[in-house]
Amino acid sequence: MDITKDITPLTEFKRDSARLIAQIKATGRPQILTVNGKPSLVVMDAAAWQEMQDRLDYAETVAGIRKGLTQARAGEGTDAGQFFDNLAKSTC
Repeated sequence: MDITKDITPLTEFKRDSARLIAQIKATGRPQILTVNGKPSLVVMDAAAWQEMQDRLDYAETVAGIRKGLTQARAGEGTDAGQFFDNLAKSTC
């Protein structure tokens, strides 16, 4: 993000939305829209948003796996066989 180019007042975005949308698509960078001089909204290309979501999902998955491994090494949790036995009993 280029803070000198990627922050725009909402009123300017309304006036010149075609140019700003073309800029967002060309650069792939989000545009921060301000209201009364304060950041209020972020507008970004859908493909860039999806890529960001995919990266976030991956990071959350890795964090969950790391947490599980740490718990398993510490002897926390339930043995898989015991877990499935308990699950089978609770669904009957």
